[in-house]
Amino acid sequence: MNPWNLANILSSIRIIATIPLLMLLLNDTAISYFWAFWFYVVVALTDMLDGQLARKYGWVSNLGIFLDLTADKIYTAGILVCLVATNLLDPWAAIIILVREFVVTGLRSLAASEGVVIPSGRWGKLKMIITIVALGWIMVRANLDRDGWFKLIDFAGGLTWLSHLSSIVLWLAVLLTIMSGVEYIWGARAIFRQPPRQKQD
Repeated sequence: MNPWNLANILSSIRIIATIPLLMLLLNDTAISYFWAFWFYVVVALTDMLDGQLARKYGWVSNLGIFLDLTADKIYTAGILVCLVATNLLDPWAAIIILVREFVVTGLRSLAASEGVVIPSGRWGKLKMIITIVALGWIMVRANLDRDGWFKLIDFAGGLTWLSHLSSIVLWLAVLLTIMSGVEYIWGARAIFRQPPRQKQD
């Protein structure tokens, strides 16, 4: 199997695309948030598409799994840091989400060393969806607050009203982050009781 199939290429593009996306967010202007939102939509779509392609055409590989997980963490962590830097996100929200990622990564590494696979839980999947929606929603709000182009479709102020719900959606994502972290720890509880494997020379 060619390791550089379309699914892996999309994951690699997502990593590279994170750089201009973060530059747009740090620019902190109405126009930069407008383009950052659409750039973010494209990046999020590739996130869904690469996994579907890998499963459909049998392109699932260790390289693909590594690229997909790495790309997810890079662009999510980068966006969180940028939104905190531009005062669009409560630092504690970013801290909780990032700490959860470190904990889950550590648990998966420990489980893999013991020959155990910890699958994604239902709360983890829902958390990812809500987080993606919330981050995009915050970009729309930032554009509207700066009288950006999204004002052109803000009929009777409805879009502005909806955009200010982004904070509620984000904290819902934080709640799901905590729940999914607990779910992962609970799923790995048996590993903590096992003695570590002895390394063979």
